This record gives sequence, structure tokens and C-alpha cells, in this order.
Amino acid sequence: MSKREFPRQFVAVGEDLSTWERMEPYFDDLTERPIEKPEHLNSWLLDWSELASCIAEVGTDLYVQMTCQTDNDTRKSAYLNFVEHVDPKCKPRWDEVRRKLVECPIVSSLPKKRFAVLERSVRNDVELFREENVALQVEEAKLEQRYQEISGAMTANYDGREQTMQQLSCYLEGSDRKVRQEVWELANKRRLQDSERLDDVFDELFKLRHQMAKNAGFEDYRAYAFRIKERFDYTPDDCIAFHTAIEETCVPLLRTLHQERAEALGLETLKPWDLSVDVKGRSPLKPFESTRELIEKCGQVFDGIDPELAEQFRAMASDGKLDLDSRKGKAPGGYQSTYHESRQPFIFMNAVGMQRDVRTLLHEAGHAFHAIACREEPLIHYRSAPIEFSEVASMSMELLALEGLNVFFSGEELDRAKRAQLVGVVMLFPWVATIDAFQHWLYTHPEHTRDERKDYWLSLHDRFGGIEDFSGYEQALERLWHRQLHLFEAPFYYVEYGIAQLGALQVWRNSKADRGRSLAHYRQAMMLGGSRTLPELFEAAGVKFDFSSETLGPLMSAIQDELAVLGA
Repeated sequence: MSKREFPRQFVAVGEDLSTWERMEPYFDDLTERPIEKPEHLNSWLLDWSELASCIAEVGTDLYVQMTCQTDNDTRKSAYLNFVEHVDPKCKPRWDEVRRKLVECPIVSSLPKKRFAVLERSVRNDVELFREENVALQVEEAKLEQRYQEISGAMTANYDGREQTMQQLSCYLEGSDRKVRQEVWELANKRRLQDSERLDDVFDELFKLRHQMAKNAGFEDYRAYAFRIKERFDYTPDDCIAFHTAIEETCVPLLRTLHQERAEALGLETLKPWDLSVDVKGRSPLKPFESTRELIEKCGQVFDGIDPELAEQFRAMASDGKLDLDSRKGKAPGGYQSTYHESRQPFIFMNAVGMQRDVRTLLHEAGHAFHAIACREEPLIHYRSAPIEFSEVASMSMELLALEGLNVFFSGEELDRAKRAQLVGVVMLFPWVATIDAFQHWLYTHPEHTRDERKDYWLSLHDRFGGIEDFSGYEQALERLWHRQLHLFEAPFYYVEYGIAQLGALQVWRNSKADRGRSLAHYRQAMMLGGSRTLPELFEAAGVKFDFSSETLGPLMSAIQDELAVLGA
């Protein structure tokens, strides 16, 4: 990774922008400064970007610190103070800055090819901003933090020690079915203890979001969310058609794989605790013993893909930009976040020694490589891409790394790990359709009851689910959506995974034909950041921006062919 610093030119060197009092003079400068010539406008845009980067760095660090230890009151208070007392004051001032740009008499002097995407985004933000929504967004952020706190505190005693939900999941790969059932039931019981609290949190979030949409002049939150997320290149109807394509091309394959699993295990009925165990009774894959080993071996995987990427990854490790261990009080899940002033990526996850931890780190490293690829971009607006393409960067890395998994495994275990990765891809699409269709229904039925919500969720399981049987555990199935943090923290952020997986599978298929050319396209597209439209970014990566059956079907066939080569 380049060690080049990005010295401040606008914000005073050493200025701590953690309080509103220190930020306000810079907003005053941006909103009051005369812009009379194109060079003034260019300089003003760079200063806007620098201020946004500095403030984002503060917010990112507070969020990272809070999620790394949700039971630390000092970190929690610092994060909530920023969310409640600093960020709300920034939002109307950012709106003033955006309005200054769109109303600037010489905005037409900006080169269209360079600034078209930025101008479109800014105009959209100006149209959507409502000052009355700022307070609601504060409450939304506090409720999202509450979800993190409740989820992060979930532990259960098993095998003589207190364990997180992520740590308990390791036992579900064991060959002893009695143990698997015991652990699954224990984890399920613990989750259900907080199910009412999580329903309460979601209901409050739902009301806030519906009100924000109304305040902005939208009939429902779905329409508002599509605009907020700048989905200019596809519509809700396109998403609904995507659900149908998944139902037609992916769900049959998922259920075939489940049926093969049941037969291989000698089971008449596949239960939820039978989905991760090896069908031949082999011990769970154990790719690493410690996070240090995980880091070292992933570095070797990246050596085989591109030495420059490997160097970037090792620099992150040496700079303390990886927090990978699972521990009590740590928020669930995994993410990559960028410190925008220093332009350094950070990876957060909960590793417990499973094969999925390898996939998670490869995935988040793909995001990190994306952030590094466009760190030389002077405008913060273009230093990240739309999520639909950001996830192409990460999901492609998972698939490009398949051939390098021999640093973790050999022989039969290597084939087994590759097969698990591809089966995971098949399983992803129906789950994406489930979560996305659930959100479409939720937010276009704002008066729904909890019972109606439950019934619709169950209907989606019937439509997109596998053949596993939840008889006797109906409550677990009814509340299964509680585990999907996106529903609580990032509404309508999930279909992007399906769209991006289509792109990633095309990158992978292209790499099998010409690895060097495919990787070159992949890296060139990442360097564009968010400076192009979604179709243009996909095209730069050498893939189609299309999520119809015509694209999805052949990709599922390619996976089936690969699975046939790898064997059962």
C-alpha cells in the first residue's frame, strides 16, 4: 500500500474535528466563500472533500471503537454523543453546501464526463433533504446501536465456558448429530430470549423510516429508499423480476443440493442443524488455529493473485487495521470501513476458526483493496462506488481466491473447501431474494401487524427456502429474520449482494478463460471508484449489468458443472 500522506490544505493541521464548535467555521467558509471562476470552483470542491473526509474519519473511528466493544460505556457514550449532538448539526450545513453547488452560476463549467455522476448525486441529495428528518435520523442511529448492543451481548454457556453465538456455530459442523441439535437449540433459546426486544426495536425503526419518507413527500419508504440509495439504474420492478429469476434458476438447485445432503446423511428429514455438517462424517474443516495464522495464509493467497494486493494486505495487518477475533461484547458480523482522511481501510470480523472466516476475510479484503485502489482520488465523493459494484470487488475476491486455498488445504479437503464456497453462492441468491422481497412488502404495507409480518415471512420461506424442516421450532423460523442485521441497520441494503454476485460470477468465469485479462479489468474498474454509473463500472470490469434469468441461468449452470468436477 502506498504510504503517501494526504496533508491538509483547508482544515488546520492538528485540528480535532470531534466537536461542532471546531467544525462550524469550516462550514461557514464553504457556504460564504465567493465562487466566481472555474478555478475557484475546483478549489472549493477540494476543500469540501477535505472537510468531509476529516469529519468522516472522526465518525468512522467512533463507530469502529464502539462495535469492537459494545459493552464499553465510554466508547458507547462517545459514539452516541457524535450521533446525537454533532452529526445532526452537520446535516443542514451539508445541505447548504450542496445547494451552493447546484445553484452556482458557473457549475456548467465543470467537465461533464468528470463531474456528471457527482452533480447527479448532489442534486438528488438536495431534493431529498428535509430538516425535520435530522432528528428522526438521530433516533434511528440510536436504535441501530441498540440492536448492536442486544446482539453483541448474546452468549450461552456450553462445553464449560461462556460462548458467543458465532463461537457456538462451530459445533454445527461436528459429526455428532446429538451435539449439533443440542447446540442449535441452546443458541435458538438464547436468541428467543431477546426476540420481543428486537421486535420492539424494529417496530420503532419502521415507524421512524415511514415518517421520514412522508416528510420527504414519498408515498412509502421503499420509494424514498430507492432515491436515497441513488438507484438510478434499476427500479423496484427490476428487483421483483430478479426475485422471480432466482426462484426459477437458483431455488431448484438449492433444493436439489439439500436433497442430496439428506440422502448422503441417511436422513428422511433434514433439520436446521444438519446444514453445515460434512455429509461424509469428516471433521469440520479447520483452516487455521489463530487469527495470526489466518492473516499469514490469506497473505499467501493474495500472493498467488497479485503480489501488489498481498503487499497491501500485509500493510493493513502491520498497521493494526484488522480486528478479527470473536469476543464477548463485540458486535456481530463483519465489515470493512475506510478512514477517509488517512484513506486507510479497516477490517472488522468475528473469526472462530471456521472455513467461513476465511471467506469473510477474503471478502472484506476485496473491499479494502477497492478502497486502496481509489485512495488517490481527490474527491471523497468518488472514493467509494455504489454498493452494487463495491460488492463485486469483494465477492470477486472470494472466487478469484479459490485456486489459492491450497495454502489452507490439500487433496480432498481442498475440493471440499471449494465446493463449500460454490454451494454458498447458490444458497446466497434465495436468501437475498427472501430478505429483499420481505423489505419490499414491509415498507409498502406500513400498517401491517406483527402477525401479518410473520405470515408473510413464512410465505417467503416456502417460496425461496430449502427443504430443511423446522417442525417443533416454529418460533425459530418466524424470527429467523432477526439475525439479518441489514434489516435493522441498513434498510433495503441487501439486493446489492445478489446483483454484485452476478457480476462476481462473471469475473470468475472470465478468469477461467483468461485470468490475467480478467484481473486487469477487475482492478481497472476498482480504480474508477464511484466516478462512473453502475452500467459503466460493470462494463469496465468486463461483465454485464443485467440480473435477468438470461444472465443468472448460465451462471448457475457453470456452478453445477464445477460442482460435478469437485464431486460430492
